[in-house]
Amino acid sequence: MTETLMDRVLAATGGGRPAPEQSTVLAVEPPVGEATPAQVDAVQEYLDKHADKFAASLPKHVPYEAFRAAVAALLPRLGACTPASLRMALLTCARFGLVPDGYEAAIQVQGSKAVFVPRYQGYVRLMYRSGMVASVHCGLVHENDEWEVSPSAPAPDDFRLTIRPDLSPEERGKALFAYAFVRLTDGTRSQVVYVNRHKAAQLRDEWSYAYKLAEANGRKDSFWHRDFDHMMLKSGLKALFPWVPTSADLVALVEADDAGERGEVQIVHAPRPEMAARAAEAEQAHREAEGPQREPARLPVKRNKTGGRYRGKKQRGGRKTGCS
Repeated sequence: MTETLMDRVLAATGGGRPAPEQSTVLAVEPPVGEATPAQVDAVQEYLDKHADKFAASLPKHVPYEAFRAAVAALLPRLGACTPASLRMALLTCARFGLVPDGYEAAIQVQGSKAVFVPRYQGYVRLMYRSGMVASVHCGLVHENDEWEVSPSAPAPDDFRLTIRPDLSPEERGKALFAYAFVRLTDGTRSQVVYVNRHKAAQLRDEWSYAYKLAEANGRKDSFWHRDFDHMMLKSGLKALFPWVPTSADLVALVEADDAGERGEVQIVHAPRPEMAARAAEAEQAHREAEGPQREPARLPVKRNKTGGRYRGKKQRGGRKTGCS
């Protein structure tokens, strides 16, 4: 039976599938460093050649110039990735309407592959874009914050948090857990969800291919290594989705994000431009149908000289018709 890289990584890190009977050595992928000027020029030429494809994939509210500028800043690091993986990562990012600037989304290097990684701000962006959420609230609770969780109490007494903005991050102490909730457009508040460090580590160890690969290669350069607190916060937002209405794009974003964590192809989960346009048209039609029902306009009432309702002229002469 052919042994895949995923099999070797999981076997070396003690997770998932059982190790094969024969003794194997984990294939360590060399880190991808700065691209050569020739590689950068080649990627820039490719982006310019297919600019219409990327522009067509982006939603109308995301200018291609902003997307192109963010990609250009990444080229020295991404130019050495395989062309196919870079194309897929950038197309996936564009179809979700996120800019790979490290804020809404990022393009992570895994070995020689480029992988699309939505940041928690990207999730927040799509939640607002769905039109079903009035406000998103998420954050981290630190050791020296004052907080209280009472799940049986009615909102908003079920979760209380008091922080001191004058304290430095060091003075606030270690982040204990992430929380997330939303207020919907109808004024109601969702359930508050929590993900602590232990739960976040469980999710990382079970699902993150990037983390396992970085551990196996001794590089420790995955997002879980570099910014655990951010990943814990993003895990909190994703845990919120079963409790709030989600759009098709949000569901697809979770699937693409999870596929990237597993080392699988992501582009198959991204919305296609024509489907996004149809979804926008359907959502607009739904809003119009659910909006306030207006009475049909009435024709003006014709009046006679005395101000009464005009009844029309009486029929003169001729034979009257009717039932006999």
